Amino acid sequence: MLRDASVNASDSRPNHSPVLLAVYLYYRFILGTLLYLVYKLEIAPNVLGVASPETYEWTTILYSLICFGSLFVFRPRFLRHSFNRISLLLVVDLIAVVLIIHASGGLGGGLDYLLILCVATASIFIRGQMSLSFAALTTFFVFAEAIYVNHSNSNLARAVFSAGVLGILVFTTAIVFHYLTEKIRASEKEAAKQAKQVKHLQLLAENIVTRMRTGIIVINDDDRIELINKSALQLLDLNSEQYFLGRDIEALSNLKDVIQKWKHNPSSGIPWHHELRPGLEIRVNFASLDQDGQTRTILYLEDYRALAQHAQQLKLASLGRLTASIAHEIRNPLGAIAHASQLLSESENIDKGDIRLIEIILQHSDRVNQIIENTLVLSRRKEPKPEVIVLDEYLHKFIDDFKAAQACDIDLNFESENISIKMDPTHLSQVLTNLCENGIRYSRATTGSARVTIQAGVSTNDEVPYVEVIDDGPGIDDEALNQIFDPFYTTDEKGSGLGLYISKELCEINQANLYFQRNTEGKSCFRVNLSHHQRMI
Repeated sequence: MLRDASVNASDSRPNHSPVLLAVYLYYRFILGTLLYLVYKLEIAPNVLGVASPETYEWTTILYSLICFGSLFVFRPRFLRHSFNRISLLLVVDLIAVVLIIHASGGLGGGLDYLLILCVATASIFIRGQMSLSFAALTTFFVFAEAIYVNHSNSNLARAVFSAGVLGILVFTTAIVFHYLTEKIRASEKEAAKQAKQVKHLQLLAENIVTRMRTGIIVINDDDRIELINKSALQLLDLNSEQYFLGRDIEALSNLKDVIQKWKHNPSSGIPWHHELRPGLEIRVNFASLDQDGQTRTILYLEDYRALAQHAQQLKLASLGRLTASIAHEIRNPLGAIAHASQLLSESENIDKGDIRLIEIILQHSDRVNQIIENTLVLSRRKEPKPEVIVLDEYLHKFIDDFKAAQACDIDLNFESENISIKMDPTHLSQVLTNLCENGIRYSRATTGSARVTIQAGVSTNDEVPYVEVIDDGPGIDDEALNQIFDPFYTTDEKGSGLGLYISKELCEINQANLYFQRNTEGKSCFRVNLSHHQRMI
């Protein structure tokens, strides 16, 4: 109720156009000046000031001076919402016009129409019944003037009749202009309301486009960028200061080739998968928008990590059902083989050559069993339970626990402070454990020193937190880069080939990303791009 009352109060408050007010102020000054100049130049000597020249002259001089001063005292911006000030100016106009008519011989001298202009002006600036009150005041002055001038002669009845006709004309003018003004005000109010609603919807649409997670880019016929939202800038690793509207599509990283390919075959509705940079693959959907005789191309960019997470969940569900069905069929015979081999190794009638064969059987039985265990662990993986993790505290604790289990050296560097992420802590621990174990193994084999470096920070442009595990190993050949995350791929005879595969899968179900690169020093580096702590998983 209070809100409705305040709204109604604001609606009844005057709100005049500053331009219209400026025109009114200048009109008053010009009118007063013209009436004075016409009189002084004797252009109409038989009309102006015939009854009282002195009264006419002083009235026009004072009125012109008052109007001139009003141009400086009553600025249009001060009059927009002021009823009292405008009413004062209108009353001054009315009194001045009545005095000029009186000094010019009374009503019927040709100056009566100035009263009509005063009433019309009042009906424009004064709302509601107050405009009729001004018309009544004008009519009162008209009758007073008619009676005062003709009270002592026989023309009183005729003068009163003429005053009545003029009064009717005054009220008719007031009513007509009041109606027209209210219609104009209602139209302006509705137009302002519609403009405000359009502006609100425009701002709302801009905020939605800016904040939505899907990157949006609009390109015109000249291959110029018309719109790009914040998500697209982050995906393209661009700063807003480096980007401005109207740039060529050359600014869109390596997306230009994808855009050109789509333009050659726009009928294809299949999404394009594109790698923006190592570790970041996106899905690009295209659409055409025909507007104002121009065809615009709209790009929808989606981070493939969220899509991969859903696919990964389906994959794990299928893998879980498969491994559950074959675990019993494989592990029981495998256990029987291992147990029989152990019993055979304890026999007194076996020679040394056969003992070596038994050791091979046991060794590979353990390896097959480990593969089954890793597969079962992966297939039983439940939905992630993400938590907000402060990397500084978490990594220090992880390193202490890891070094307690293995004799090694781990260096920790932070390129940014107060880094928070969102991930399942058990998954992150398993990923870092696998990466550190691999790094220590290859560092020891290459340099003889079991040392790795863990480095954490936040990317400059896209604000993505990351963790890097750097080792001193020989690195990975370019030919093997496409296979290192494949299941069962390994260069170590004792490895199962599932460590990196499991690590990558765990990252993807947490909307993180794991990939290999060489750092600025040329060392092997596995980098995990993590999810921001405010992101929903």
